[in-house]
Amino acid sequence: MDPVRAAFRAECARLTEILGELDDADLDRVTDCPPWTVRELIAHVRTGAGRLTDMLAAPAPPRAEVDAAGYFGAAKFTPEVDAGRISGGRRDARQVDRAALSTEFDRAWRAADAAVAAAPSGRVVRTRHGDAMRVTEFLRTRVLEVGVHGLDLAAALDRPPWLTPQAATVIADLLTGGRPVPAELRWDRLTLIRKTTGRASLTGPERAAIDAASFRWLAFGR
Repeated sequence: MDPVRAAFRAECARLTEILGELDDADLDRVTDCPPWTVRELIAHVRTGAGRLTDMLAAPAPPRAEVDAAGYFGAAKFTPEVDAGRISGGRRDARQVDRAALSTEFDRAWRAADAAVAAAPSGRVVRTRHGDAMRVTEFLRTRVLEVGVHGLDLAAALDRPPWLTPQAATVIADLLTGGRPVPAELRWDRLTLIRKTTGRASLTGPERAAIDAASFRWLAFGR
């Protein structure tokens, strides 16, 4: 199995388990992704994890034009797009049934996974933003979204991070472009992901090591 697809399956399966353990009070907690609650963030992640089902049912563009890193350009983070993302998550959250939450998420990601498995090698899809991408490249963005928002959910729920090793590998590679992390930082993959996505602050010595090595990572919206 393709490592990216394996990571998607592993991370979604782990989140499915977590969702089955939540109660209504958990869903009303605030997250560090304002203004979303846990319920709203889960709805957002569920929608994102299932997007490939419809994308693969649509006609294929003639060629890929954007990779996973390019997908996170400035056009995805304009005030208008952010407002639509927030309102969509809130709208979808109104349909969240806590008792069926785990089952519905499991159904959504498994349908997307089955569509990926049935697609020919090199299949190109068009995103809702208009990007033409290879399926594997878009799936990398889904691994990042499920994995990184999983960190947000874990923090909101006062639980240890549940990021799977498979997803951590894919996300770290996407964030760094495959470049090695300066040895002075001594970061494991979880720390790398938390630091580079703003889930944890950089210390003074870390900033100095980053500057000395000219170490750069994927910056969303640039």
